[in-house]
Amino acid sequence: MSESDGDESPQAGSFDELVEQHTRVLFRIALGVLRHPADAEDAVQEAFLEIFRNNRWQHVDNPRAYLAQVVWRIAIRQQNVRRREQGLTVDIRTGKPGPEQQVIGNQLNVWLHAEIDALPDKLRYPLVLMAAGDLSQVEIARLLSLPEGTVRRRMHDARARLRQKLEARKGEEYGRGDKEPAR
Repeated sequence: MSESDGDESPQAGSFDELVEQHTRVLFRIALGVLRHPADAEDAVQEAFLEIFRNNRWQHVDNPRAYLAQVVWRIAIRQQNVRRREQGLTVDIRTGKPGPEQQVIGNQLNVWLHAEIDALPDKLRYPLVLMAAGDLSQVEIARLLSLPEGTVRRRMHDARARLRQKLEARKGEEYGRGDKEPAR
């Protein structure tokens, strides 16, 4: 093994480590925007290729925040292209049949994802980044080029809307006469 091999492997290892450490978080961010696993994988790969080709990965103070910003931008760009090509569609995921509690949980999960998807982008994006990206509010604010207070307010508003819809859903379920009188 020569000294030049030793000089090259830390750089390659560093990029490999970067990929290993951040792929899951970046995938969750891209999936939160694109809602399709294959599209999210493409966005993550494109993000890593972009930073590798431009050698940016070696000069970043906060790799997680930087990578989140890159994959976010790519995912938004892909989403805009898809919307122009196909029109806005909502992807409703269905759960697999199973025991009663699993079915109920799956139905609630499908409903919640549909409600999150139905939120306006300005409310959905901070919520998705917080949940999927494990990013702080400060990092999300930088990523979206918004004041931190605006991010907090939008996340509060998004959660409030979801809570309100969940309460309305509970009221509808009990209002349908789902409860049977005791015999």
